[in-house]
Amino acid sequence: MANPKVIEQKQAIVNEIIENVKKSSSVVFFEYHGLTVGEMTELRRKLKENNAELKIYKNTLTRRALDNLKINLNDELIGPKAIVFSEDTVAPIKILSEFAKKHQALQMKIGIVDGELADINKLNKLATIPSIDTLLVMLARGMTSSLNNLAICLDLYRKKLEEEKN
Repeated sequence: MANPKVIEQKQAIVNEIIENVKKSSSVVFFEYHGLTVGEMTELRRKLKENNAELKIYKNTLTRRALDNLKINLNDELIGPKAIVFSEDTVAPIKILSEFAKKHQALQMKIGIVDGELADINKLNKLATIPSIDTLLVMLARGMTSSLNNLAICLDLYRKKLEEEKN
């Protein structure tokens, strides 16, 4: 019979995984075998700067947690995998994608994005979406150019009215 303390510790880890998946907008599973400690530290730092968390769990515990959530990734949970949890949908995927371009050992495998499974093709598409800051700048630029054009038109109209008065 297994030691009750060990069972309790394992259940705590399963509960942690369940909570992380529930509160995250994106969960990305990737292979990291071949990355050095320094590269993993660099990746963790980049993810942390964007409010994402990198965790490595035993596949059996991850499977239990996902089974509890009615998510079947058994085919994907073969070999060592790391998991990134984030409340931001796109930022961690972009970070992993950029990091993978420089470090061939990192390979994204599958994700859970906004509660739906996302295969590697969908993850790669999400990685090309501009960041929220970039999108906000684009929106602001569009709005200010419209307001600028309106101001120019109103000024021209005002000048026309003044000429008609004279």
